[in-house]
Amino acid sequence: MELRAVNDVDLARSVAEEAGALLLAIRDSSAATGKALGDAGDAQANALILERLRAARPDDFILSEESLDDRARCAAERVWIVDPLDGTRDYAEGLDDWAVHIGLAIGGRPTVGAVAVPTTGRIYTTAEACARTRVCGLPPRMVVSRTRATDMVERVGTLLETTRVGMGSAGVKAMAVVDGRADIYLHDGGQYEWDNCAPAAVALAAGLHASRIDGSPLVYNCANPLLPDLLICRPELAEQVLAAVAAVR
Repeated sequence: MELRAVNDVDLARSVAEEAGALLLAIRDSSAATGKALGDAGDAQANALILERLRAARPDDFILSEESLDDRARCAAERVWIVDPLDGTRDYAEGLDDWAVHIGLAIGGRPTVGAVAVPTTGRIYTTAEACARTRVCGLPPRMVVSRTRATDMVERVGTLLETTRVGMGSAGVKAMAVVDGRADIYLHDGGQYEWDNCAPAAVALAAGLHASRIDGSPLVYNCANPLLPDLLICRPELAEQVLAAVAAVR
């Protein structure tokens, strides 16, 4: 495929799919384990993503978790924001809850996104997300970290009488809300732009609510890429989740 000729969504999908396949191949064939395996996957997937994006969009900037940050991007209108391996520990431990994020922020907004979950063969993009239908759970289902859900998240979950569902990476949690397996993804433990740009873009395209936990918009391509909190949920739940956050903080 001549990547320069494809639109941004198809480019994001293609790159996410290829990086995901590479990560599966590395895990299946490598003698490395643990941190060494995670580091190898991160580095090789990152190199592939940078090569593909630079070839296809040479005038765009790229912000990646695994690369040095070029602050000249802050003056750019278009910035690709990528996480080559979201959920490195899950990947290194042989679990399924990891993803590849390829996001594009235009004017600071999460506009294009592809989130690949390679172990399931699923790729979620901003082109297809709007076609999905979801049924809200009763009680609402909240995705949380299997190992380190924060006190605030637990208190909100209790206040809203949610059913908590443990999952791994940020992308996997967000896509669980997109495809209807969950209703709320609330995070306040510290993230960076690459952790949620692509997931937020897909969630917004699917008609979901996506914001900071005070209700303010998600803004990307900031000088400091720290973006510490996030809410992705069904739109009819947003008001009560935000109110619950305000009540427990």
